Amino acid sequence: MTRMLDVKGLTAGYGSVQILYGVDLYVDKGEFVTIIGPNGCGKSTFIKALFGIATYYDGEVSYDGESIEKLRTDQLVNKGIAYVPQVNNVFPTLSVEENLQMGGNSLSNKVLKERIERALNMFPDLRSREHDLAASLSGGERQMLAISRALISDPSFLLLDEPTAALSPLYQQQIIERIDNLRKEGITVLIVEQNARLSLARSDRGYIFANGKVVHTGDADFILNDPEIGEYFLGSHDD
Repeated sequence: MTRMLDVKGLTAGYGSVQILYGVDLYVDKGEFVTIIGPNGCGKSTFIKALFGIATYYDGEVSYDGESIEKLRTDQLVNKGIAYVPQVNNVFPTLSVEENLQMGGNSLSNKVLKERIERALNMFPDLRSREHDLAASLSGGERQMLAISRALISDPSFLLLDEPTAALSPLYQQQIIERIDNLRKEGITVLIVEQNARLSLARSDRGYIFANGKVVHTGDADFILNDPEIGEYFLGSHDD
């Protein structure tokens, strides 16, 4: 398979506070890969470091065979990488349509219209809410909007930070199903997820983080069915 993302020995944090210690991780083209682990283990920091938000210290990060560890976020977007943060991921005072338009400020009107239509086809729940303020959306609808806006840049690789956090079980299922369906559009997915079982059930592979390091990796089915792993990492949905 074609290697989409290859991370070797990544150390990162926030300013002088180190969070990650030599993380190795890879994602092949077309894969759905999930990162799980307890709170404070560095899962979200890893995603932010990839997208140039956390402080990069050392290590190698290559995307599609090219070194990207020192690129700005706008340069990463131009290379086909999109990031959906866990919180503050929509503009509540703007309508759904305006939020989607914000995802494609540099696009021509024709291309932007086509991309918005494509996003609404992927998340049809939003079509009837196009002119409603984002503030009026439910938590699940907001996550759908956040992901839809990320899709306006036509990414080939999507980074998601706990997209089902604080959602109802029904919306959790819907969000993960929709994310999995993005693979049919040629989008590779790396997700940090607090509902480990739900996400791993859709994943090809998983990584378990603890104390800023990868402590286990393997096929998602193996992680789901390993009783020793399950006792520590899958017994609760709150990790």
